[in-house]
Amino acid sequence: MEFKDYYKILCVEPDANAKTIKTAYRKLAHKYHPDMNPDEGAEAKFKEVAEAYHVLKNEQLRAEFDELRQYGSQSRHDFQPPPGWKAPPNTGQQGGSQFHGDFSDFFNSIFGGRGQSHHAQGFDQAQRSARGQDIEIELPIFLEETLKESQKTVEFVMPADDYAQTAPSKKHLKVKIPQGVMDGERIRLKGQGKPGHQGGTAGDLYLHIRVVPHPLFDVQGHNIIITIPLSPWEAALGTKISVPTLDGKIHLTIPPDSQSGDKLRVKGKGLKTKTLIGDMFAVVKVTMPEKTSEKGKQLWQELANSEDFDPRLEWST
Repeated sequence: MEFKDYYKILCVEPDANAKTIKTAYRKLAHKYHPDMNPDEGAEAKFKEVAEAYHVLKNEQLRAEFDELRQYGSQSRHDFQPPPGWKAPPNTGQQGGSQFHGDFSDFFNSIFGGRGQSHHAQGFDQAQRSARGQDIEIELPIFLEETLKESQKTVEFVMPADDYAQTAPSKKHLKVKIPQGVMDGERIRLKGQGKPGHQGGTAGDLYLHIRVVPHPLFDVQGHNIIITIPLSPWEAALGTKISVPTLDGKIHLTIPPDSQSGDKLRVKGKGLKTKTLIGDMFAVVKVTMPEKTSEKGKQLWQELANSEDFDPRLEWST
């Protein structure tokens, strides 16, 4: 198993702060997002970047990874957790259930499958029936996938069973994801967890929905927000531009004399549930060219001489 250096994956230094890590993630997510990059391998790279961000944005997971990284740097291509490795409890686990996630084998070997106890029931399970263990996994969903009901294949690790003498095994399951699912929601799949013992009922599988941050859109409730970069002349004169939405592009008219921060509402282009449809808000951002030609400078000077405009007039009041 190959050691994954999450800092190198996000192209940041090990002492990078949370803001730097988030900025690096958004840049790489935009580069490799399947909607933006049709190249073979882009989706796999996107998932790798998302996994790295998932770990480094969480203080506890990052602290555990930093500790392990000192050990892993010596065995990059044939990595095994150190003997006796056991991360602190409750990092990837709630209520005794396990997070195995839609992540790499490296992630699951480090953060998954911890804290199991086969003898914490208060009685001898070999003599009495017992309900099977619940399993919890994180399921990444792209923002576009929330617009309609979809079917996804999830993969998770079925824990070992001491009584049936079975080893941990991977399980694949096709599940329906309802339209309008939101980040943080939990979907219960009854009886899809670990089998019961001595006739006990099987545990349940819980899917924790994790909506992957989009490279272009921010989410506020059921509305989405996109920033529209405009040149100064487009903002001054008005224009019509092609703007991406979650389900295709639209043409949007920019009124003359638009200001940075102005919001244009596009009705019905937000997130959708069976009972509610959100809107999209396009936020204007006036952007200067990185370099201005000599001709351009002359025109800007002519404009400055012809216009009676003081952007700092309110300072004198």
